[in-house]
Amino acid sequence: MPIRTSQKAAQFQESVIREMTRLFLAHGGPGGVNLAQGFPDFPAPEAMKEAACAAIQSDINQYAITWGAKSLREAIAVKTERHYGVRPDPEREITVACGATEAMMAALLALTDPGDEVIVFEPFYENYGPDAVLSGATPRFVRLHAPTWRLDPEELAAAFNEKTRAIIVNTPHNPTGKVFTAEELGWIAALCQTWDVVAITDEIYEHLVYDGAHRRLADLEGMAERTVTITGLSKTYSATGWRIGWLIAPPEATVAIRRVHDFLTVGAAAPLQEGAAVALGFPDSYYAELTAKYKEKRDRFLQVVRDVGLIAETPPGAYYILADASRWLEAFGLPDDQALAQWLVRERGLAIVPGSSFFKNRADGARLIRFCYCKKPETLERATALLHSLRPGEDREGRS
Repeated sequence: MPIRTSQKAAQFQESVIREMTRLFLAHGGPGGVNLAQGFPDFPAPEAMKEAACAAIQSDINQYAITWGAKSLREAIAVKTERHYGVRPDPEREITVACGATEAMMAALLALTDPGDEVIVFEPFYENYGPDAVLSGATPRFVRLHAPTWRLDPEELAAAFNEKTRAIIVNTPHNPTGKVFTAEELGWIAALCQTWDVVAITDEIYEHLVYDGAHRRLADLEGMAERTVTITGLSKTYSATGWRIGWLIAPPEATVAIRRVHDFLTVGAAAPLQEGAAVALGFPDSYYAELTAKYKEKRDRFLQVVRDVGLIAETPPGAYYILADASRWLEAFGLPDDQALAQWLVRERGLAIVPGSSFFKNRADGARLIRFCYCKKPETLERATALLHSLRPGEDREGRS
């Protein structure tokens, strides 16, 4: 008799993003390119790596304090004050977790109960729905409208009710690259205060805003006491495998978050926390150069995407392009995004993410595909060559 599995686990599938990487490793070949999973293929900063190696050699190899090494929590406080003018208390308001992924799970488990609703913007990073389900809550989706992924204030307001306990706000946004405007954040803040709702923000791409500065929901009037801000090392410091993230939250929320975090993972890797503490002390020039480098990658690769017949808006943040692949589907005789993604990786060695994985109703994203451009120039050059080799010529009616 097979082992009985939980009803929770039956409500979602494994990550499609990470599945595409597994398929790439099996079928991509030496000339293939993985533009599916959002990890850089260039080195992390040397000073950060050297600090982690030095910590290992100094035998900082045992458990750190469960909620984070003091050196890292102090560095988080200093960096937050330097960039946003607010200094969180390292002892009462900061928790270090095993990446932003665990941070989100810890926050939802700590702050929601079965029967609660959690508002999630759609398209969404694929972890958020399962996170809500695992915490016992019910995700309630609010659509962001293409092509600019605007938020409708009336639809947002209609999603709030007496069951709403939390709203997840990811800005800059994965998969669209959207940066929520000051007006949109104001709508969210007002509704959170009206309905006594906690905002859980995923700000892992905070230093990848290409025009203007990153806005934190926590900095709006009345929101510091009801916002959990999540960010981490992965994207800003090109170290997705280190799994170092953190939460900044009011003291009473931090107590609950730390309890959950303790029993989820105990703590993040001690020597890597020392490396992270060094990275957070990098000068402002590091962040300016990072943003400029990614903006150049975006502009060049976006032009390639458009040149090969895909339709895409200019993403104002993060390092993704979500493109309409309608012309490709027609040209290649494929029914939807999933068939296209499978064909590209198996037959052409190019891994992308089918857009349907970012929607509750997969049909809503069946003509979309996502590229990531956080890659070395030579990787993007190979991707460019692959894409140009796939460019449809004439459509079925003979037009070029």
